[in-house]
Amino acid sequence: MRANNTLTVPESEILARRELQRERSELRSWAAGGKAERQRIAQDLHDTLLQGFLSASLQLHVAVDHLPEDWPGKAQFRHILQVMRCVIDEGRSAIQGLRSSDVLDLEQAFLRVQWEFARQSEIAFRVTVAGRPRRLREALTDEVYCIGREAIVNAYRHSLATTIEAEIEYAPHRLLTTIRDNGCGIDQGVLRSGRPGHWGLQGIRERAERIGGRVRIRSVNIGTEVELCVPGQIAFQEAAP
Repeated sequence: MRANNTLTVPESEILARRELQRERSELRSWAAGGKAERQRIAQDLHDTLLQGFLSASLQLHVAVDHLPEDWPGKAQFRHILQVMRCVIDEGRSAIQGLRSSDVLDLEQAFLRVQWEFARQSEIAFRVTVAGRPRRLREALTDEVYCIGREAIVNAYRHSLATTIEAEIEYAPHRLLTTIRDNGCGIDQGVLRSGRPGHWGLQGIRERAERIGGRVRIRSVNIGTEVELCVPGQIAFQEAAP
């Protein structure tokens, strides 16, 4: 007698639920370890690299102040100081991103990113929310924030935009976050391979894949859009009513 290999509906559901539980467990374990590792790296960067740059910048600033105003090389040294200040600002921003954890409210978390770029007050930034906000799984919230934050920071730094918008959509069966700007767009070569020495776009794609989401990055002559879609059964603590 030939065995019947057809699964009944209840058995299929049981297998699907077990697989989903396994994926969620792996995500929680990875997220817990990832947070601790990011905290350690952030502390190391702050205590070594960033503090070293700050010390060197202060010493150079004192030395430049003692140079005669008519000395030919003084303007070049002032330019070096400006570059060092930019590096320090970017370092602080990177450390803040590494330390981001325990994010409970995506809207408020995204709004706080603009404070890092207060000097660029000419850029209009807003966060919009569509749908009824739902609680996200703790292991996923921080990763969604990090992806959105990276896209916002890239827009502030590289897009030459006048407006940047972060949109959070709580749909019944998915979480959709979109960061868009009206800037100069991204070169197609950079879009494919990233900027040399920068890991922002690659990091966005890797994070999205790691949490079971899908990311699309679209860039045209006017603006860039980074869209992250995470299925509801992965994103939300409770199923849609």
